Amino acid sequence: MKALAPGTVIFHRHRGYGVITAVNLLTGWIAARFGSESRTLDLNLSTDEVQFADGEAILFRRAPPDRMPHARLMALVRALHRAGYQRLYLYSWPKPSGLHWRWHMFTGQRDWMQRSWREGWYGSGADYNVNPVMGWGDTPGASTEELIHALAKFDPQGLAQALGRDEDHTAWFANVCDALLPGYMYSLDMQRPQGTPLTDMPPVPVVPVRAGLAPYSGPDIGWPPGWAGLWSKVHAPPAPRINLTGIPET
Repeated sequence: MKALAPGTVIFHRHRGYGVITAVNLLTGWIAARFGSESRTLDLNLSTDEVQFADGEAILFRRAPPDRMPHARLMALVRALHRAGYQRLYLYSWPKPSGLHWRWHMFTGQRDWMQRSWREGWYGSGADYNVNPVMGWGDTPGASTEELIHALAKFDPQGLAQALGRDEDHTAWFANVCDALLPGYMYSLDMQRPQGTPLTDMPPVPVVPVRAGLAPYSGPDIGWPPGWAGLWSKVHAPPAPRINLTGIPET
């Protein structure tokens, strides 16, 4: 299905052509403005007679869109690994509610605790399902190649830091993508049973990225190589920034 996002032109049987002003990919509700009306109209994509501007039906129930970006991000990272950007890592973990998953791409060393923070390289499914873009100048529904070109244009310095070899992690990631895409994503969580210590390599849950998919029944996903002990080992705090003013920082 085509991208559903704010700004998409639609056609309604009784209202004519309009523009989506707000969308929720989790529930299928949209707000749209038609003609010169000063207010928006709330519509449900599953029951109201809404089409794309070219007449294509919006089959929200039968062909639901991805309501989280993680599968698209996995395809992006796999393509960049193949191009030699193997020091690029994708971490996904759930919010406390379990309703949405966060994501963070980072480069350089594997250590999640020492990851770099760059604008546009992290986000949440909660933001994505109302505005389905990654945040680096991409457009809704962009292909993997289009996402790569947008990221390279948005932050070439950050992407350059991913150049290098990390063969065992790249092989693990490729196998995970082959098993999960296009309908599922992995979640690296640190949940533990009550009263037990954190484990070096906890189970890796698999989550569907769109509604209507059966629970994952493929092979188990192993913990990423080199990331064992992520939660249980002692981590050094980040080095303090250099102070060139001569004035002690408080």
